[in-house]
Amino acid sequence: MITLNIQEVLRKFPKQRPTLPKEYQEIYDQHFNENRNGLTKISKLSSKVESWLHKKVATTAGEGLSTLEIGGGSLNQFQFEKKMGIYDVVEPYHIIYESSPYRGFVDHFYDDISEVPQTGGYHRIISVATFEHILNLPKVIESAISLMKPKGVLAVSIPNEGRFLWKFAYRNTTGREFKHRYGLDYEIIMRHEHVNTADEIETLLRYFFADVQESLLGLNKDLAFYRFFLCKNPSNLFYS
Repeated sequence: MITLNIQEVLRKFPKQRPTLPKEYQEIYDQHFNENRNGLTKISKLSSKVESWLHKKVATTAGEGLSTLEIGGGSLNQFQFEKKMGIYDVVEPYHIIYESSPYRGFVDHFYDDISEVPQTGGYHRIISVATFEHILNLPKVIESAISLMKPKGVLAVSIPNEGRFLWKFAYRNTTGREFKHRYGLDYEIIMRHEHVNTADEIETLLRYFFADVQESLLGLNKDLAFYRFFLCKNPSNLFYS
């Protein structure tokens, strides 16, 4: 059950990302690229588990449907669904997709969702492991709604940030590997990256949409690795 107060959640935005200490900045790009592309032993294993995130989003695909992906990363969503219509991507971090073999499948790249033109809307707007990173998430959700076709959907999968099993898992996998390789505390990276909890994200989605269907990879919200939300029928276009 969601217990967060929506007005309290909304007042937190826009958020500020904690600044990384110098020693973290020096290895950040290397770590980011290796982690997102599964280039280390642990990140390769994590990528297999993370396939759940991609597969759930891919269930919304269909013949001729137009798609906007928020946070396309290395474009690895294409491993799980076929390009059947217009496929545009919002991804400001160019270096992560520049060498992707799927780059040619994308029709348009944008650095920010505000750059996406209002030209008829998308059948589906999707996001995989991105909403936890966004500093002004309510504004991005509003923009997504404005870009959806009347019967369009927003499909969002996220790590279960802020709950027990997620924190236990990354501390004992990626966190241990990171400490071994760099001698640094991985928690600093996580606090820099994951500015939104899963509960905050769910609260916002249920505020902006009248119909939100949720799935978990786990037994319950405390004992789950990931969450998936299929959102339909926007209920609020503005927040105060």
